[in-house]
Amino acid sequence: MTHQTFTGKPMHPAAKMFAEECKAGEMDRREFMTRATALGLTTAGAYGLLGMASPAQAADMAMDGGTLRMQCEVRAHKDPRTYDWTQMAAVTSGTLEYLVEYSSDGSFTPMLLSGWEVNDDASQYTLMVRQGITWNNGEDFTADDVARNIARWCDKGAEGNSMAGRMASLIDEASGQASEGAITVDGNNVILKLNSSDITIIPGMADYPAAIVHSSYDADGDISALVGTGPMKVETLEVGVKAVLTKTDHPWWGNANDAYAGGGNRLDRIEFIDYGTDPAAWVAAAEAEEVDCFWETVGDFVDVMDGLGWVKSEVATGATIVVRPNQLAEVDGKTPYADKRVRQAISMAVDNAVCLELGYASRGVPADNCHAGPVHPEYDASVGRLPYDPAKAMALLEEAGMADFEFEIFSIDDDWRKNTTDAVAAQMRDAGMKVKRTIIPGSTFWNDWTKYSFSSTNWNHRPLATQIWGLAYRSGEAWNEFGWANAEFDALLAEANAIADADARRKVAGKLQAIIVEEGVTVQPYWRSLYRHANEKVTGTDMHIAYLPQTYKWALKG
Repeated sequence: MTHQTFTGKPMHPAAKMFAEECKAGEMDRREFMTRATALGLTTAGAYGLLGMASPAQAADMAMDGGTLRMQCEVRAHKDPRTYDWTQMAAVTSGTLEYLVEYSSDGSFTPMLLSGWEVNDDASQYTLMVRQGITWNNGEDFTADDVARNIARWCDKGAEGNSMAGRMASLIDEASGQASEGAITVDGNNVILKLNSSDITIIPGMADYPAAIVHSSYDADGDISALVGTGPMKVETLEVGVKAVLTKTDHPWWGNANDAYAGGGNRLDRIEFIDYGTDPAAWVAAAEAEEVDCFWETVGDFVDVMDGLGWVKSEVATGATIVVRPNQLAEVDGKTPYADKRVRQAISMAVDNAVCLELGYASRGVPADNCHAGPVHPEYDASVGRLPYDPAKAMALLEEAGMADFEFEIFSIDDDWRKNTTDAVAAQMRDAGMKVKRTIIPGSTFWNDWTKYSFSSTNWNHRPLATQIWGLAYRSGEAWNEFGWANAEFDALLAEANAIADADARRKVAGKLQAIIVEEGVTVQPYWRSLYRHANEKVTGTDMHIAYLPQTYKWALKG
């Protein structure tokens, strides 16, 4: 018998409402899957509400064993809750696993959890911890481990801990830690009692910095001795060169579980090989048969790899880039971007469609500078952006006394991010502004990515716009690279996260969009389609909508 919920208990009352909204065309299927499964419905149960069967999985014949070689940037290891690049999670993904998994169809499924329940107003979550799991040191994995990790995520005092932004509704503002009584253990369950209703808790647990660590975890320890629940270990990690994952004899829980059996952990070895940021070097490696798969294929190189005959996977996403001024940054003793007129001028000088064409070979759709879009259920398409108006942009600069100011825009030295930033700089110059471009090697760019005065950063897809806003735009968050603080925005964001009804939530989200746009917080020019190429020997590596490294699915064909 197939249950509609992970626990076999009645579905959350909002699930049927979401299904009717989906049937009525008020939200698309991916949005529905995200909302319904976050409330505890199984994937089959969610599709069933729509009168549909779950899509059949691909039946490629995967063999046991072998080595898969992937082109991928190799970055230094650090505490997972401070991961700020998905490739970091890829290297540890065979060892450090997640409570919840997010899939490209929008669904959430339990991993180290067996399921969860959410009360009617999403102010209390009951997390059921999967039984029979052991750490690779032989210890049992328990509810105490889950509670301890969530408490670690809530530590706002840990530098760079972006998980605190995802767990904000559990945190006491005065102490910067989990509120008293917010996280309790009841047998095999962990009970979360939130300070306010929050529908983003489960999505937050599926994001890549939410890897689960052992009580002995030491960020400075030997990564080859990392204790986790997964089937592999990190054998070696050489930053900028190569990382190697190898299969262990640890009895992996997934091989005995119907949801994961047959999917994986077939590989003996995964090699992540770093060829730098120039895609031409990746193509050369493919032609020389040094790699079997790319981490990502970008821009015009999508056509190049199609021409080589490699197999392409593609997904439309909420992945994007922001080219943003930092409102706190000092330049020559001044804070030029603290002036809203300066920020608005930047936005009005840039045609986002031009950025998409020149920066990403038109492989996506233009955006509205508010970091919410058609892939997000809250998105209000009626809000729009500040108009593209170069003459008005210069008038605003003159009004601010900044007409002679020289803007310096920083970017990484890669393909599409550099090209997009170039397109912004060129359009600002066309509007009459003075602009200097500074390009920084990838090996150093990410060390202080939140601190540049004016720079570009790519952002992954997240299923809810309120997730992104909570991570990047809410006052004081670790990933708030804009240096922006707005009390009205923060209050509206909390209100939006407490609303289940899509239409009511969209009205509040529209206000949030309008504030970001009117404040000129960023140029967020387009939404990207993501691509990955692999040779014909590889299976299970299809591009993930949010780059999440589900390495247990990767294999070679027999």
